[in-house]
Amino acid sequence: MSSHGTPIPMTSRANGPLTGTANVPGDKSISHRSLILGALCVGRTEVTGLLEGQDVLDTAKAMQAFGAEVTQHAPGHWTIDGVGVGGFAEPDQVIDCGNSGTGVRLIMGCMATSPISATFTGDASLNKRPMARVTDPLALFGAQAVGRSQGRLPMTIVGAANPVPVRYATPVPSAQVKSAVLLAGLNAPGDTVVIEREATRDHSERMLAGFGAQITTQDTPEGHVITLTGQPELQAQSIVVPRDPSSAAFPVCAALITPGSDVLVPNIGLNPTRAGLYTTLREMGADLVYENLREEGGEPVADLRARFSPDLKGIEVDPARAASMIDEYPVLSVVASFAEGKTYMPGVKELRVKESDRIDAMAKGLRLNGVDVDEGEDWWTVHGLGHGNVPGGATVVTELDHRIAMSFMVMGFASNAPVSLDDGQPIATSFPIFEPLMAALGAQIDRSDT
Repeated sequence: MSSHGTPIPMTSRANGPLTGTANVPGDKSISHRSLILGALCVGRTEVTGLLEGQDVLDTAKAMQAFGAEVTQHAPGHWTIDGVGVGGFAEPDQVIDCGNSGTGVRLIMGCMATSPISATFTGDASLNKRPMARVTDPLALFGAQAVGRSQGRLPMTIVGAANPVPVRYATPVPSAQVKSAVLLAGLNAPGDTVVIEREATRDHSERMLAGFGAQITTQDTPEGHVITLTGQPELQAQSIVVPRDPSSAAFPVCAALITPGSDVLVPNIGLNPTRAGLYTTLREMGADLVYENLREEGGEPVADLRARFSPDLKGIEVDPARAASMIDEYPVLSVVASFAEGKTYMPGVKELRVKESDRIDAMAKGLRLNGVDVDEGEDWWTVHGLGHGNVPGGATVVTELDHRIAMSFMVMGFASNAPVSLDDGQPIATSFPIFEPLMAALGAQIDRSDT
């Protein structure tokens, strides 16, 4: 949602089974990185299947501001004429990243080792989010950051004129932080090393290798170690973006809890660092099947078939899986509401600093709709009521968070009374076709607070 957008109240309600094919948008993580790495090449990168949500469009505008030529030719079909590693120009205007934490952190990383300055801002939600987790390691390269108190946007990054490579152990599992450091390392001489205690989503490593960077990964007693050799000449690529597993979570989870449903979601990326939700749902007893498993563009993909699953059971989610499904916990908590027994989700402190405090936002919304929730700093438990027993009937505050908004729309498809949002506009940041896609499956979403 933009900082000046008008709220759009929405209500979802039961409307019979969900059936058909859900062609969800392209993967957001890969879309961001396609634009950024394309801008860091010399030559033309061609992308098809690009997600055209507001977050990604803001990254496209940012790459233009740094001197790349970014052109849309048709829906999802874009080209990027890059400027090469170290070739970014200083932007004339403030870089507005809207709602996108991924966009702003990755862009900060890729400009921080060039001798230029750039000022970043975002919407009301993004401007509350912590940036020190990125600016601290960028300072090791020689970059400087000046922002508001507690490291918040708006913020100016002064890039390092003479960057040095770094060796950095991430204090918390974060693909955004890891990726920002690796992108900064592209324009630093020598080897930049990132050490993770547990591996996070690896789109950056896969795509950097695909663009010609020298990058290695190794599991050691110290942790998961990624080594990038700086100052490569990246090679322009043709990229087919797989469909987003995080977006797929919403029609999949809706089908699992809505009686009579049978939904196929084709061409979903199943990178093992992203597919934790689907493993978890199967452990709960979900009727979820992978069909036509294959590989496209170096990423595993499949067609997912989800059918109504009336006998879901609460489980303890493996905390080692948290990094692979961190964005999916909100909608998982909705599914857990329709399961029998408790679903315990530990090791999820990262949820406190996403687009909103997602534990707090989901706990408040679930309680309003009749579901008991216990929570701690890095864990929460949803006390499932079983199929047919979730009351619903409340209006939820989305906190400018697209995943909170879509999760409660999913709840309304199967709860006993409709579920409403104070503002559904944030959905457009990652899933601009959410409403028509769900309507085509048979769901009812009204742009009304009644």
